[in-house]
Amino acid sequence: MGLFSFLKNAGAKVFGKSEKKEAAPEVEMAPIDHETVLRNQQMMLLKGVVNSLGLEVENLALDLRDDTVVVYGSVDTQSEKEKVVLALGNVAGIATVDDRLTVENPEPEAQFHTVQRGDSLSKISKKYYGDPMKYNAIFEANRPMLKNVDLIYPGQVLRIPAL
Repeated sequence: MGLFSFLKNAGAKVFGKSEKKEAAPEVEMAPIDHETVLRNQQMMLLKGVVNSLGLEVENLALDLRDDTVVVYGSVDTQSEKEKVVLALGNVAGIATVDDRLTVENPEPEAQFHTVQRGDSLSKISKKYYGDPMKYNAIFEANRPMLKNVDLIYPGQVLRIPAL
């Protein structure tokens, strides 16, 4: 699949505020690389996002480089792979997901749609399928990230599977 771009400031607020605090005076300790500690904490939070959604990735590994997350591992299906990419990319602060996942049972790739102001799943369904009543296919394709058909937001990226 490759690189996927997302709106960096749209999405779930997983990282919280990144405040730089003044360090206490050091007492004969090895120096601490605060940026590495923060990066490792952010990667743990991103893994938590994937795990909390029940997305199963064998040997899940992440590498965070500024606002880009590189994801490694193996999944069973293409839809699972796309859900992992979307789960990571729809986090505030992440602008790009570099997909390095492998798929055990390949299938056709879905299209992606970035939600615009005024969009609804039925409006998106009409655009891609010509029928607004097929919105449930989009909803199901984006579960468990979507919990309610009415709760989408501008900047969110959704999977649009082929019917």
